[in-house]
Amino acid sequence: MSLKALDYESLNENVKNCQYAVRGELYLRASELQKEGKKIIFTNVGNPHALGQKPLTFPRQVVALCQAPFLLDNPNVGMIFPADAISRAKHYLSLTSGGLGAYSDSRGLPGVRKEVAEFIQRRDGYPSDPELVFLTDGASKGVMQILNCIIRDQKDGILVPVPQYPLYSATISLLGGTLVPYYLEESDNWGLDVNNLRQSVAQARSQGITVRAMVIINPGNPTGQCLSEANLREILKFCCDERLVLLGDEVYQQNIYQDERPFISSKKVLMDMGAPLSKKVQLISFHTVSKGYWGECGQRGGYFEMTNIPPRTVEEIYKVASIALSPNVSAQIFMGLMVSPPKPGDISYDQFVRESKGILESLRRRARIMTDGFNSCRNVICNFTEGAMYSFPQIKLPPKAIQAAKQAGKVPDVFYCLKLLEATGISTVPGSGFGQKEGVFHLRTTILPAEEEMPEIMESFKKFNDEFMSQYGDSFGYSRM
Repeated sequence: MSLKALDYESLNENVKNCQYAVRGELYLRASELQKEGKKIIFTNVGNPHALGQKPLTFPRQVVALCQAPFLLDNPNVGMIFPADAISRAKHYLSLTSGGLGAYSDSRGLPGVRKEVAEFIQRRDGYPSDPELVFLTDGASKGVMQILNCIIRDQKDGILVPVPQYPLYSATISLLGGTLVPYYLEESDNWGLDVNNLRQSVAQARSQGITVRAMVIINPGNPTGQCLSEANLREILKFCCDERLVLLGDEVYQQNIYQDERPFISSKKVLMDMGAPLSKKVQLISFHTVSKGYWGECGQRGGYFEMTNIPPRTVEEIYKVASIALSPNVSAQIFMGLMVSPPKPGDISYDQFVRESKGILESLRRRARIMTDGFNSCRNVICNFTEGAMYSFPQIKLPPKAIQAAKQAGKVPDVFYCLKLLEATGISTVPGSGFGQKEGVFHLRTTILPAEEEMPEIMESFKKFNDEFMSQYGDSFGYSRM
């Protein structure tokens, strides 16, 4: 019998080949257990509000007024909403062609793109052109748009850090390209060695692959490291020498938990380097409202900025964006508010600073609690989470556990994470979903559970891990603490 177009056997092979571990086997099993009544702690995805983070008040007030503009005509509106929220709502509504229910330009509202460009200029000290800023439905959609323009066929390779966020591996598979891995050094706090980049490119080229772009995730996901200025300079020079587009995933730039290595953007470092590099390296930088102290994942707001991209290419990227007509308009307003928050002297300023500072300070404490907790466990090693929202501990699995996983038909770290889920309700992502060196095993967990719950969660993990190691290992174990 002939197959129909949507029978599994006749589907596009690229669809079947792409994998997204963050919502993979562990997540599906966790969802089943939740339906059965088990309490599940979903630490598998960086979803702050789902784990109890409260929305910032001011942006929600502004967007509420934009969603229900009739409230602005109510004579009592000033008794419920502060004057600066009312003013900003009127400002954003004036930028639209008919409120939040009307399509915007496919690149986003010009007024919001101007606010994004002004934010970039304040951050980096260099001009930003609003015409080269595109607003998107979350940073992920922007990444997918750009990769779609770069990848022509399976002979086109994209350099991606390993461990990596599976958005990249999945999208490259979906578009029929080739992922070219470069490995981060766990023993060097997930540092990047340019010699490894050169080796990765040389090996790919020996296999007939044309390497066209390089991805950096700064701060790192899942690894949590912050790239130094020196590292970024090396990367930019490498991209210039090898004629690669640099894709700078900078969505965690607000999430910094140490003072030694602050976030610095790829754009700033490139401009600081001066000509000829500052005029030659093609750079796309991504940001979002989903992370930082905003955590507005469900709103789906993002942007990308293009540097040194030829005008005709920008036109083609605009054409691709136009196929979807318009990014989410309410998310565009969230983006405008993120890049242009209340200023000193505004009515809502003190509350905004108090809320945002409180979230970041708590995340910093949670990063330390989780790192110390993992390092107190037998056969577990964890680098400190310098930034982003995750811990990525290495689990030294005993040979008996690896054998048991093989007999169960599971990858060893999947086996461990499933056992952890069943015993504790903690839903994580196995390191194999992000890529890792052969014979080395990890898991990724967010640092987002409520601070007051964190000690209990880590105690639950430690109890499980001790029992697991006792069951499958010898009586000895390694701990950093």
